[in-house]
Amino acid sequence: MSKPSVAQEAAEILLASEMIRLGARLQVLQAETRLSYDRLSRLYRDICGRSAPKGMLPYSLDWYMTWLPNVHSSLFYNIHCYLKDRVGIAPIQAAVEAYKLYLEQVQAGLVPDARSGDAPLLSFTRAWMLLRFFDSGQLQCSRCVRCRGQFVAHAHDPDAHYVCSICKPPPRAGKVRASPRN
Repeated sequence: MSKPSVAQEAAEILLASEMIRLGARLQVLQAETRLSYDRLSRLYRDICGRSAPKGMLPYSLDWYMTWLPNVHSSLFYNIHCYLKDRVGIAPIQAAVEAYKLYLEQVQAGLVPDARSGDAPLLSFTRAWMLLRFFDSGQLQCSRCVRCRGQFVAHAHDPDAHYVCSICKPPPRAGKVRASPRN
């Protein structure tokens, strides 16, 4: 294996830094760059001021199928496809840029969000895993027969009469428990 040039290494450090700021875990950084684990760990500590979280990455296809995560993941995936196919940038760069655009939509309040907090519903790591699920053929996009939008769905599910979770939300969608009064 040839040693990467200084310019290539600098580009990978910039990419890793950007992904860390968006919330990427070390496993994602290792998969997308050629930087060593030690180097990535030090970079994470320099940027975040703490050690990187440990543990397994989230691995659940069903998380993307629940109504609100489905809306968020579908928005992200459609942005990603547009950037990758029409703008012609590398897949990981498309993922980074798509996630930034997704965050803009969430922060502007244009996407329904039943959570109250600073963290977006779809983390960068979950967004990256979503792309991996599509690449492995475990997920597909299905077109809603009502609104004609493309939504994340299980691969090989019949989608001739697919209705999205926006057009047909579950009965208690968006309801939050009232906080207990003192």
